[in-house]
Amino acid sequence: MPHDARPADVAAPCDSCLRRGFLVGRLATRMADLLERRSERVAEVLALPDADLIASVAGADASAVRSYADGFDADVARGSLEAGGVRAVCRHQLAYPPQLSALADAPAVLFVKGAADVSMLLGDDIVAVVGTRRPSPYGREMARELGRGLAAAGLRVVSGLALGIDAEAHRGCLEGAGTPVAVLACGPDVVYPKTNAAVYGQVLRHGLVVSELPPGRQPLRWAFPARNRIMAGLAAMTVVVEAAEPSGSLITSTFAGQAGRAVGAVPGQVTSRLAAGPNGLVADGARLVTGAKDVVEELFGVEAGPRVGAARSDRVNRGPGVVNEPGARLLLDAVEAGHDIDGICLEAGLSVRDVRAGLARLEASGHLRRDSLGSYHRGVDRP
Repeated sequence: MPHDARPADVAAPCDSCLRRGFLVGRLATRMADLLERRSERVAEVLALPDADLIASVAGADASAVRSYADGFDADVARGSLEAGGVRAVCRHQLAYPPQLSALADAPAVLFVKGAADVSMLLGDDIVAVVGTRRPSPYGREMARELGRGLAAAGLRVVSGLALGIDAEAHRGCLEGAGTPVAVLACGPDVVYPKTNAAVYGQVLRHGLVVSELPPGRQPLRWAFPARNRIMAGLAAMTVVVEAAEPSGSLITSTFAGQAGRAVGAVPGQVTSRLAAGPNGLVADGARLVTGAKDVVEELFGVEAGPRVGAARSDRVNRGPGVVNEPGARLLLDAVEAGHDIDGICLEAGLSVRDVRAGLARLEASGHLRRDSLGSYHRGVDRP
């Protein structure tokens, strides 16, 4: 049976999707020329079928590129990927993230490198944290704290491995013992920027590096907004931490809104140029994010707990009702036993979604607290 006829649960990417991925890589430089000279948006170009993409982009090389596509050997490509430690997941496989289907120009194939299982790209528990490459100390602190807190809550953190906010989000996720996802504007085996080589290595060891470009491709300008749409497509929520107007981070939030995903923003000083982007998003209705708890509340419908300055008696009075909710005492016991999110799920017999929501309620009521690394502990309001 030819690869193209394989059922959806095949273990390897089908020929046509793999050919498409390598075709985009082959045309990457030509696409850069086109997108700099003309007004077509990246998404419109990437949505073109193979024949139209070649006709629109290849120019004088069209005949050679058609010959390349016609003669593409998928088995050889699979062998080269395996030799380089790169996995490919196509849209006909069950491992392909279904949330990317909201994109009209969803990549036919994702090239993935790293120690984590590709299944971590599935589900509604992925949060994108993005922002400027030149953040203030406040922005760095908030991005790192967000990455750490989200990871400790069992959420998966995706960013673009760029300098500044992206790198801090990855570092925070690693500190929270999470599984970071880096979406690149180059091949998954290419370290860019070179100054983030250490972070890239840590992401490979603990998470995944993802790209729609095949191995070996160097970054091009058009590939950055293209990778932004993948981050927004993967994530249930995109959070912007410091971004001037305009910026690539705001492009990511736009993609998220177009895909029907939640958008959040960390507010900043009104006189700061870097706060213009997130403050504007909040003014337009984005969720105001001061920490990981706000993201959990937005995604899982958990009511916000008492704000700073709320009376201590209010925390105590609201506590017993929360603890008497189904499963709450199991969660408290599992936390006290020192279990992480996965262990709590097993111990309490609850889904990851229910565990996160329950932990957030117990934190809001004062029965749980989180330390500086985002780990949960029993609070002072013990039942």
